[in-house]
Amino acid sequence: MLRNLATSLINSRDERIVTTLPKAKELRPFVERAITLSRHAASLEGDASEARALHLRRQAAAFFHAGNFRRAAATRRGQTPPPRTAGVAAVHRLFDELGERFKDRPGGYTRIIKMGRRAGDGAELAIIELVDNPREIEAQEATRKRAKGSTKKKATEAKATEAKTSEAKTTEAAAEKKEESSSSEE
Repeated sequence: MLRNLATSLINSRDERIVTTLPKAKELRPFVERAITLSRHAASLEGDASEARALHLRRQAAAFFHAGNFRRAAATRRGQTPPPRTAGVAAVHRLFDELGERFKDRPGGYTRIIKMGRRAGDGAELAIIELVDNPREIEAQEATRKRAKGSTKKKATEAKATEAKTSEAKTTEAAAEKKEESSSSEE
């Protein structure tokens, strides 16, 4: 069951799945160990890095279903080979994308968000998702753009206010000078 949930989480387009809270809590360390293996493979350097990366990839493959058994025997001349399973696709995505993305992150690759209770049986639901997903990054950029735009507006408004206050001060000073000169003339 954990293998299926982990495969679904890693292969999902939104990088999130909805499940019950106890399943999500069990899934978190399972997925984080697999991501840690891919992260270590992404940061390898040196002579034996390819062999070590292959070893880490095989260790991570144990977290998912093995794939199509007897793949070569099942394909005959003229037949198309069966497609790769979701577990194999998850390992590829894990090492190609997620390992690079979480290369500098020391841990905490997942987030659990409680959703409330399910209507049918009252089970507590939760969303488990990978952090720093593309949807989250887009939201942060949009927030920054809005904040940047509002600071520009505020700066423009502040400059306009400063200009008005400086003009008002100048006119007040000129009026005071006129009053002083007219009172001194009398």
